[in-house]
Amino acid sequence: MAKHYDVIIVGGGHNGLVSATYLQKAGKSVLVVENQPVFGGAAVSAEAFPGVSAKLSRYSYLVSLFPREIMTELGLNVELRRRRYSSYTPVPDSDTGLLIDVHDPQATKESFARIGAAADYDKWVEFYTLTEMLAGAVFPQLREPLLTKQELKARVHAITGSNDAWHHLIDTPIDQTISEWFSSDVVRGVVLTDGLIGTFPDGPGDDNVSRCFLYHVIGGGTGDWDVPVGGMGQVTSQLAKRAEEAGATLLANADVESIDPEGKVVWRTGDHTATASANLIITGCSPAELRRLTGGAADEQLAEGAQVKVNLVVSRLPKLRDSDVTKEGAFGGTFHINETWSQLHHAWSEAQAGRFPDPVPAEIYCHSLTDPTILDRPLVDAGVHTLTVFALHTPHRLIRGQNPDTVRHDLQERVLASLNSVLAEPIEDVILTAPNGQLCVETKTTLDLENSLRLPGGNIFHGPLSWPFAEEHESMSSPAHRWGVSTGHPRILMGGSGAKRGGGVSGLGGHNAAMAALDILGVS
Repeated sequence: MAKHYDVIIVGGGHNGLVSATYLQKAGKSVLVVENQPVFGGAAVSAEAFPGVSAKLSRYSYLVSLFPREIMTELGLNVELRRRRYSSYTPVPDSDTGLLIDVHDPQATKESFARIGAAADYDKWVEFYTLTEMLAGAVFPQLREPLLTKQELKARVHAITGSNDAWHHLIDTPIDQTISEWFSSDVVRGVVLTDGLIGTFPDGPGDDNVSRCFLYHVIGGGTGDWDVPVGGMGQVTSQLAKRAEEAGATLLANADVESIDPEGKVVWRTGDHTATASANLIITGCSPAELRRLTGGAADEQLAEGAQVKVNLVVSRLPKLRDSDVTKEGAFGGTFHINETWSQLHHAWSEAQAGRFPDPVPAEIYCHSLTDPTILDRPLVDAGVHTLTVFALHTPHRLIRGQNPDTVRHDLQERVLASLNSVLAEPIEDVILTAPNGQLCVETKTTLDLENSLRLPGGNIFHGPLSWPFAEEHESMSSPAHRWGVSTGHPRILMGGSGAKRGGGVSGLGGHNAAMAALDILGVS
């Protein structure tokens, strides 16, 4: 006879582990089934290169949207470190760039002037004051039942004292706001990138870009993106430990084959097939994967992924063209590469026409500058660093159905060429060689994400992002609807990035699904 649980959670990513811990701590019996050998989904760390003791965050890499309240309630002891520098952006075909130093406003102002964008500095301060006001009003509400659009707008007005933030950042397409707000090609591009991470716009005014931008600037109530000490895997390994300590059953290498909307889950482990039933099922997988598992047809209209991620270990940080900026300044925040406003639009046009952009827009993040603990001491002493490159405007449609190895090699070469266009030396000269002779560089395309993590089209958000509110016509008749986790099946809740207010490493999908489940199960 199949074992029965109060809740079965399909997918042991960070959201599934959050749900499991909340539910088990509330006294409910919980089973988590995960098809990978380790728990954590896209938020894991690993030593990617044999003999090189560097714990790379393989897919996701920074923390912004994960509420401190969830960490506290679940007993997570994760240190998040604030980066001194926000970003550095080289001006194309020059030896200068824009450095945003959050600890030194005067230095930032001088950097604006140095690239000929002095007129945009005060507008920059005004703009990000507006985003922070919106963040302070919206972010705390993400772990509460949904408000309607008008209710959330009223909340923002009551807290900020005006409708300016709502008007410019929600009612107006973000690309229109940026083009009206700033005049510098470089400054406009730096701002726009927060709306393009993992997305590929249909065209000007695409709502998904505005939604993506919103989630990138509201995290923690400030919009700051922090470095998890020990790597992203530190977050999920602690979540798995807390779930097990609470009494949840965690089952790895369990490949779910089907979900019965009446409460039954079938999975395969090796050659063995097993079944369990539950009062409720919470799924951390994508809506498209849930549709497949419940016997539905595939939805070809889901938003596709549009990014490439390249992880590198380098013997030292590469030389810069800009003598006014230190390597620590350039690589200490987000290093924007070929991401001016005009370059981003040119890259989008090329991809829209069916070609990989040249150059590929990309941005670098150096975890080890802020947190050297991911490296063994001998590597730290030798000046070794990790670099993560996240490239944009490489939509899945351009590589769907192709050979993964061929695509991976092609895109890796294009990304490295983009880096070289703004450095004073080839990046290849500083890539570390592992003891086995392998270069310490790995590339993850949307094909890799689709094949390994079952993300449809390699979409890191599991599909189109949603606004953090309910439209006036939406039903609020059930706990699932009120928490934004409904799936169309009364006994199945969406507890991953595909939930309303899901996306990114936030735990919000898992938290909100757990709260809805406890309501349904009669736990106050």
